[in-house]
Amino acid sequence: MSATPTTKPVSAWIGEFILLSALWGASFLFMRMGASEFGPLPTAGLRVLLATVFLWPILLHQGQWPALRQHWKPALLSGLVNSAIPFALYSWAVLHITTGLASILNATVPLFGALVAWVWLGDRINRLRWLGLGIGFVGVALLAWRAPGGAGIKSDDAPWAIAACLGATTCYALAASFARRYLVGAPPLATATGSQLGAALGLFVPMIWFWPAVLPGPRAWAAIIAIAILCTGIAYILYFRLIAHAGPSRALAVTFMAPVFAVFYGVVFLNEAITPWMVGCAVVIVGGTLLSTGLIRTRQDGKNTA
Repeated sequence: MSATPTTKPVSAWIGEFILLSALWGASFLFMRMGASEFGPLPTAGLRVLLATVFLWPILLHQGQWPALRQHWKPALLSGLVNSAIPFALYSWAVLHITTGLASILNATVPLFGALVAWVWLGDRINRLRWLGLGIGFVGVALLAWRAPGGAGIKSDDAPWAIAACLGATTCYALAASFARRYLVGAPPLATATGSQLGAALGLFVPMIWFWPAVLPGPRAWAAIIAIAILCTGIAYILYFRLIAHAGPSRALAVTFMAPVFAVFYGVVFLNEAITPWMVGCAVVIVGGTLLSTGLIRTRQDGKNTA
């Protein structure tokens, strides 16, 4: 498929694209800080619960409750696939691999997103985009082959942590096409609030069940609040706006910018190391992503899809 009727020029959404990249890049840092004391499931549960509390009064003030009520079923289901499952998987993964590596693996979201959109929505994938998919998956395979653990992190669980990250990215890809199919016309704020409510309902019992015996300190609580408000509440409003204005493939492409911020945060705040192998694989993944999402086109392809 080409651009939808609501697709806007790049200049209309590029600022939100960069801001969302910075916010989601910070989420890996905050997840590590929170999960190290709360544990993965309470971290994910608190993240979506506090995000719901943050978004709900804004929703009511903006008069978008009728819109949420109209789309409540797909919005709640979207939250389970797009937030509850991937947040829990990533909260566990960042305890076993570096946040930089987790963020680079997160850059595979557009690759899976292009495949899901092709199978589910009938989006056209030409030979150049197929090449990009192949290049991107080669980059992931090479990165996983020599995955580092990181200072103070158990590398024995790195393969399972990588699998958890890829499972999360698959969920993100499914949720993007789901939103395009079933949430078209729903305001971004209503979709974001409904999805976080759905995720909070899905994670509430696991969060209580696995609540830590020792109350976490102020640092962990600050990280949870930051990831809930900045990286979830505000970020998901931006994300659903991007889906509406730029399309799901380009909205998902924010994930190849987020690692730039995530690696920077990890080096500055967690003293994580960056290896040449990680950088090389990241370049391969990003290159494949740019091709697979159509952000890089041949001149002839650009004429055909304009």
